[in-house]
Amino acid sequence: MKRIVSLFTLTLISLMAFTTLAADNGPVMTFEEKTHDFGTIKEADGPVSHTFEFTNTGNEPLVIINVNASCGCTRPEYSKEPIKPGKKGKIKVTYNPAGRPGEFSKDVKIRTNGNKRPILKITGTVIPK
Repeated sequence: MKRIVSLFTLTLISLMAFTTLAADNGPVMTFEEKTHDFGTIKEADGPVSHTFEFTNTGNEPLVIINVNASCGCTRPEYSKEPIKPGKKGKIKVTYNPAGRPGEFSKDVKIRTNGNKRPILKITGTVIPK
């Protein structure tokens, strides 16, 4: 009986170690910043943009599958090409303030071939025309 318990314990520890190692492998998207405050912007000046830069700090190529904004007023642009380990990539986020006076806070959700699902955030205040 003790031998079965010992074998079970050893198997469980091995599985936990393997899971931990597997989580450290693959592509990893590491951002220089995940939030950007545009401050006060004028509605009359039109759309504003910010580019978020990241590095693939993993050990496999990173593929951005999709980038979704929380509102139609926010448009993300991103590279469709895989980003090799150690290389940089960019996600440009453009906010259109037309007809949206006041404070804003928008999320941009990223889906990749990695384990994590990063979220970027833009904020600011729109002064009406």
